[in-house]
Amino acid sequence: MREWVPVSTSPKGRLALAAVREFGSRPFDEVTVGELSSAAGVTTGALYHHFASKLGLYRFVRDDVERRLLDRMEGAVAAGTAGPGAVTAALVVGFDFAVAQGFCRMLGDPAPGPAEDAVAALLTRVSEPAPDPLGRVLAAAWRAALVAVADGVPADEAREVLRSLRTG
Repeated sequence: MREWVPVSTSPKGRLALAAVREFGSRPFDEVTVGELSSAAGVTTGALYHHFASKLGLYRFVRDDVERRLLDRMEGAVAAGTAGPGAVTAALVVGFDFAVAQGFCRMLGDPAPGPAEDAVAALLTRVSEPAPDPLGRVLAAAWRAALVAVADGVPADEAREVLRSLRTG
């Protein structure tokens, strides 16, 4: 599994850490450039210098968070059995990772702008030979569980809902 270790004392590293905290708990549209810069102890110019925009910073941290998430979900699939059990394992392991790391809002909300849904692609691949929409439907349910937790639903309740999904 990859672990991301930013150089937290650099302005770029501090911006990335602030973005992970802010975007992990709040929707993209509610986080301002000023808040990100202030939380990182840098000027807004530093944010634009390193990432070109708020969206550039968001994509930087979201891509990294999704890589770490997918590593864990793929590991759960590889460690388990094929079929519905593998799908459930991937959903639960990914959910637990997102909750434990405080990434519920970031991973629960769709990424702004055009982007492939890597979680849906993984779930589609694991669900084969099921029809294509299954991976997208499962990813939507998984994201809804994360948003529910971000909105105050107890994680244990949302996890049990994911466990109860039947895919085969």
